[in-house]
Amino acid sequence: MIVAQKENTKTAWLGEFPSHWNILRIKNLFQEIDSRSESGNEELLSVSQYTGITLKRDSLENEDDLLTNAESLIGYKKVAPGDLVINIMLAWNGSLGISPYNGITSPAYCVYRCKPGNNPEYFGYLFTTDLFKAEFRRNSTGIIDSRLRLYSDKFFNIFSIVPSKVKQDEIVQIIKAQEEKVNYFIKKKQKFIDYLEEQKTSIINSYCIKGISTYEFRKIDDERFANIPSHWKFKRLKYLIREKNIRSVTGEEELLSLSQYKGIIPKKSLEERAGLAESLVGYKVVSVNDLVINKMQAANGLVGVSQLEGITSPDYSIFGPISEETSMKFLGYLFKTSACLSHFYSRSKGVMAGYIRLYSDQLLDIKIPLPPIQEQKQIIEQIEAETAVIDIAITKAEKEIELIKEYKQAMIAEAVMGKRKFSYE
Repeated sequence: MIVAQKENTKTAWLGEFPSHWNILRIKNLFQEIDSRSESGNEELLSVSQYTGITLKRDSLENEDDLLTNAESLIGYKKVAPGDLVINIMLAWNGSLGISPYNGITSPAYCVYRCKPGNNPEYFGYLFTTDLFKAEFRRNSTGIIDSRLRLYSDKFFNIFSIVPSKVKQDEIVQIIKAQEEKVNYFIKKKQKFIDYLEEQKTSIINSYCIKGISTYEFRKIDDERFANIPSHWKFKRLKYLIREKNIRSVTGEEELLSLSQYKGIIPKKSLEERAGLAESLVGYKVVSVNDLVINKMQAANGLVGVSQLEGITSPDYSIFGPISEETSMKFLGYLFKTSACLSHFYSRSKGVMAGYIRLYSDQLLDIKIPLPPIQEQKQIIEQIEAETAVIDIAITKAEKEIELIKEYKQAMIAEAVMGKRKFSYE
C-alpha cells in the first residue's frame, strides 16, 4: 500500500492516505436539501454522536411519551435514505449521520444529499473521525464551545479525501462487519449491567421497606407499602423535608446533572450543555445532602441525593431535611423503590401522558415508612455493603464498553483513511 503526505497547506491537515485517492471540496460531493414537511406527519428522526440517525420513537422509555415538545412538526426538514443530517451546533462533536430512513428532522439541522458516483455511508464514517471533527470545529462560528455552528458555506469549503466508489463500498462493508461484532459485544454487556442494576433495586426494595432484621409487622392503609415494621413511623413527607429554591446569581457554579443510576454527577459534556440557555443565571443551587428530583422523570427514578455543590436545571425540585430524624440518603434510596415510584407516577399531573410532572405539593403529601434515624443509617450501611461488589462489576462492564467503543472509533479512522490492512489498487 502506497501512502503519501499531501504537501498542499490547505489539505495538510488530512495527513496520510493512499496517494491515488482524490481530494475534493465537500461542495463537490454533497448538495444541500431544504424540502419541508407540509403535514408534519412523517417519522421524526433523531441525531446523535453515539447512534447517528435513529427513529425518535425508539428512544422513548414509555409508549405514551411525547416525541417532541413542539406544537407542530410542519416545516420540519424532510430526510430521505442516504441523506447526511448534521446538527450544526454539534458537528464538531460528531452529531451527524447518514439516514437509513425517510422522515423529518429539526429545521435547525442541515440535510445534505450525496452526488452520484459516491457512497454516502463512507463519508458518514469519515466525517465522524477525530480528524474531521477537529476540522469542523475550526470552521464553526460562535463565541463559546456550546454555541458553535457549522454553516453550510463553511462545511462545503472543507476538503475531503475521496477514494474510488469501489473502494468506498469496500471500506463501508469492512466497517459494518466489524461494527456488528462490536455492537453485539456492547449489547451483551449492557444486558449484564441491566441485570446488575435489577439486583441493586431488589436489595434497596427489601431493606427500605422491610428493614434488615426480623420484626413484627403492622398493616398500613397503603397498598403499595402494605406491611411495615411495627415500630416504624408512617409520615407525610411534608413533615420530613422542605423545598429549597435558591437561585444562582452568576451562573458560574459547577453544572450538575441527574442520572438514574449514577445520581448527581457533573455535566461536563459540551453536548449536554448545547441545548441550555446562554446564561445559567437563575439555575437552582444544590448543596451537599440535598435531594434532587427531575419532576418530569420522577416516576422513572430520576431522583438522587447530591454529594456535590453546584447548580442544576430550574425545572428540577430541590429538598432539604426539616429535622435530624430524617437521613436524606435513606430517602434517596427509598425513592428508588417500586412503591415510591408507583406513588410518583400516580400523583404526577399533566394534560397528556408523556408530559406529566410531579409537583412539590403532591410529593410532600405522600406518606412513607420511616425507621428510627439509627436504623436508617444501618439500612444505608447494609445497602452499600451489599451493592459494593455489584457497583464494581458495573464499573468494570462500563469500562469494557468504553474500551470497545474506542477500538471501534480507531478502526473506523484507520479504514476510511486507507490504513487498514486490505488490498488497494
